[in-house]
Amino acid sequence: MSNVIESGLQTLAAKKPSIWTRADALKVNENDPTTTQPLVSGDFPVMSDDVFIWDTMPLRDIDGNVLSVDGWSVIFTLTAERQPNDPANIDANGNYDITLDWNNRHGRAKICYWYSNTGKDWVFGGRVMAEGVSPTVREWAGSPVLVNNKGEVDLYYTAVTPGATIVKVRGRVKTNNKGVEVAEFISVKPLFEADGKIYQTETQNPYWGFRDPFPFRDPKSGKLYMLFEGNVAGDRGSHVVGPEEIGDVPPGYEDVGNSRYQTACIGIAEAADEDGDSWTLLPPLLTAVGVNDQTERPHFVFQDGKYYLFTISHKFTYGEGVTGPDGVYGFVSDELFGPYVPLNGSGLVLGNPPSQPYQTYSHYVMPNGLVTSFIDSVPVDKATTGMDYRIGGTEAPTVKIKLKGEQTFVVGEYDYGYIPPMADVVLNA
Repeated sequence: MSNVIESGLQTLAAKKPSIWTRADALKVNENDPTTTQPLVSGDFPVMSDDVFIWDTMPLRDIDGNVLSVDGWSVIFTLTAERQPNDPANIDANGNYDITLDWNNRHGRAKICYWYSNTGKDWVFGGRVMAEGVSPTVREWAGSPVLVNNKGEVDLYYTAVTPGATIVKVRGRVKTNNKGVEVAEFISVKPLFEADGKIYQTETQNPYWGFRDPFPFRDPKSGKLYMLFEGNVAGDRGSHVVGPEEIGDVPPGYEDVGNSRYQTACIGIAEAADEDGDSWTLLPPLLTAVGVNDQTERPHFVFQDGKYYLFTISHKFTYGEGVTGPDGVYGFVSDELFGPYVPLNGSGLVLGNPPSQPYQTYSHYVMPNGLVTSFIDSVPVDKATTGMDYRIGGTEAPTVKIKLKGEQTFVVGEYDYGYIPPMADVVLNA
C-alpha cells in the first residue's frame, strides 16, 4: 500500500530533528492568561442534534489560506451519528448515556462537510465519500485542498483500521444559489504509511500514531511537502531519554521515570512532483521523546519569513514528571528543517483553563491568527442538569492569537465556529 520512493534514511544526518525537551516542558504555565483559552459557557449552542463533530478541516489552498467558493465557506469535519438506541450507549438504568456515545465515536468516524455564506451558522451537507469508498473502517483527520477554479479538491486524510495509511481522494465541490454539494470523491489513492525505520509501526508499538496529513508548499523552495503525526521508530519502551531529550533541567529534575514510553514526533514527507501521488519519508522535524506521546494535527503558518509549526496534545499523553494542558503547542524556525525553538519558551500556545481542563480540543491555527476547535466537555451545575458536565461535539468559540517572534498572545474571541474565508474563489463552469 505504499508509494514511498525511498525511506529517506540518507537524509538523517543532514536534517537532524529539533527536540522538544523536558526542560522546555517544565516551563509550561497553565495559569498564564496570554496562553489560556477563554472559558466556554455551559449553555453553548449545538450545530446538530443528530451528529457529533470534532476535528475541523477548513477548505484551503496549498499555502494554507482558508477559502470560500462562489461566496460559500466549506469545512470538513470528523463526524459520527449520535446513537441513542445503541445498547453500547445505554447505562445501568436503561437510559441513554451521551458520554458513552461520545467516547465511542472514534470507531465510526466519517468525514462530512458543512457550508455557510456567513463563515458561521453551518449547514450540514453530509458524507464526503459514499459508504465503501474509503479502504478502511475509519476516516480520520487530514486536509482538504482546493486544487483549481474548477472546484477540484484533494482530500488528504488518514485511513484507519486495519493499519493506518495516509491517503488522498480527489473530488469536486459544486455551488448553487442554495449552497454547496460535493461529488466524485470515489477513488482513494494510498500514499504512504509508517516504515519502522524512521517512524514507529503498530508492530513496534500497539499505541503508535501515524495520521493527520497536512500538505503544504514551502514558501522558500517552492517544493511540495507534507506534515503528519508520528512516533519515533523503535520497539515500545526501548527509547532512551538522554541529555539532549532532558535539556537544561534544574537540580532534582534529572529523573525521567518511565517517560521513555513517550515518543511523539512531527513527521514530514517530500513529494516527487506537483501531483502529490509519490512521497519520500524524511526524518521528523521535531521529536518529543520523554516529553509527550502525541503531536496530533501538525500544521504550519508562514509569517514574517518564519515557519510557525503547530500541533495539539493532551495532558494525559505527557511523560512522567512533566505536564501541560490540552491545547495547541507551537515552535518556530527561520528554515523549514529547523532548528525549531518552542514558542513562549515552553511550546504552549493556547491551553484549556485549569477550571475547565477538557473544554476544547483539536485546535487549528489559520494564517489570519484565528484558531478553531471543538467543544469536548464543559462543567455545568449538577443541581440543574443532573450531570457535572455537558458533552459538546460541536464547534467552540473561535479565538485569535498574535504571533510576535518567539512569543504568542491571545488577543480576541469570536462566535462559535467562526471560520471566515481569507479569499474567495470563483468557480468556472
